[in-house]
Amino acid sequence: MGIAVVHFRTSNPGISAVPLRALVIDFNSFFASVEQQERPELRGQPVGIVQVLADTTGCIAVSIEAKRAGIKRGMRTVEARRLCPGIRIVKSRPEVYIDYHRRFVDIIESCIHVTKVQSIDEVTCELRGSWAEPGKAVAVAKKIKTEIAKRAGECLRSSIGIAPNWLLAKVASDMQKPDGLVVLNDDDGDIPAKLLHLKPSDISGIGSGVGERLRARGVETVEALYALSMHGMRGIWGGVVGERMWRLLHCEDMPFFEQEGDQSIGHGKVLPPGRRNNTDALADLHRLLQKAAMRMRDSNLYAGMLHAYVAHGDGSKWSAELHFNETQDTIALTHALNELWRRRMARAGDAKKAPLRIGVMLTRLLRAEGHTPDLFGAEQEQRSGRLLGAVDEINRVLGRNTVYFGGAHGATAEAPMRIAFTRIPKPEVEDIDRARQGRFRPKKQDGCENRGGVENQGGDENQSGVENQSGGENQDGNET
Repeated sequence: MGIAVVHFRTSNPGISAVPLRALVIDFNSFFASVEQQERPELRGQPVGIVQVLADTTGCIAVSIEAKRAGIKRGMRTVEARRLCPGIRIVKSRPEVYIDYHRRFVDIIESCIHVTKVQSIDEVTCELRGSWAEPGKAVAVAKKIKTEIAKRAGECLRSSIGIAPNWLLAKVASDMQKPDGLVVLNDDDGDIPAKLLHLKPSDISGIGSGVGERLRARGVETVEALYALSMHGMRGIWGGVVGERMWRLLHCEDMPFFEQEGDQSIGHGKVLPPGRRNNTDALADLHRLLQKAAMRMRDSNLYAGMLHAYVAHGDGSKWSAELHFNETQDTIALTHALNELWRRRMARAGDAKKAPLRIGVMLTRLLRAEGHTPDLFGAEQEQRSGRLLGAVDEINRVLGRNTVYFGGAHGATAEAPMRIAFTRIPKPEVEDIDRARQGRFRPKKQDGCENRGGVENQGGDENQSGVENQSGGENQDGNET
């Protein structure tokens, strides 16, 4: 494989005043590249990935060829076809993309340890010990590319950045696409000089809000950003995050940014035209709530608050929240949602408006080990836990919505699995666990299947920290 390696360094070859500590792999046009790998007739063709096949939907991903034709992510398919009449519009297949993601992580892990999965198409690896030597860092990057091409497919290309910390490595991975390999070293203060052509928005962690504050201070270039003092950046960011950003830009080794604020699990969606009425909107809310509750149990969490919202076709919005003793119980959450909806329908102005966008969010999350059952409700909570564990198990083995609660009747097809930017779904939880092959108990070694009843296994415990798993809304009317 011929790979052009771009080194940004000046003197002292092989020696860096600040060591290389991070390697970031960013897969190029991931969803579209997977489709091109799976379907040879799409290779070399402009491809747009959509969640529903309709002219009003937007492209959630586009291929490298489509990007070259001017197609951008989020562009409506009708506009994409106008710019590029030959574009191939393909419906997304989340389970296939998740399978490739897991294969990629395994392949990378066989080359170097994966420190953090940033998203479905990006991972970060620490360069420690001898891995920090520029020659070895580049060698392992090339090995990753070779192994992915050999074991996953040649259509799956990636851009790799190597730098003194994860933030600069992320910037480096974006500097040469597709199929790039960029090394940023700090020799003789070279890193700022090679970044000065970028815009502040090209740096991870600088969103629209911070961008506005930077522009208000006259900071519109990375050169001006580097001219700020640590104190100045603290002031613009409004706290310690600004100091951390300053230190990262100046090559210090700092932890990954973590999500701020309350953690949550939720789902939202834009209603299709035929379901923009109160009856269907409530059924869809129940389906979204049941999905969120199932994910919450799988993560071994309890929720102490339910938030629901409705955006109307006239631009107005309704939202409300209800606090309660923390629970995993879908039935209790169903009663809470019905109470919130009753409040909305009691408002004459809102009750007469057509719902356009809806969502639910479970917040005030608490890990199971921190949960204390109600003094007089512990036995009932245990019974409910066994029931819900059985329901979750049936849906894992036989497929989602095999068993569901009545509030979602008529809406079971309205919350398909979607991949959000910060969350990689688990198909074995949200859809079906294909590895179980429709069996509730493993097949005995002698070939005789154990035909016992449903075993209450509940949700598997997620040993990681609580993540911000709230599903966002997209532009094409589908839940993410």
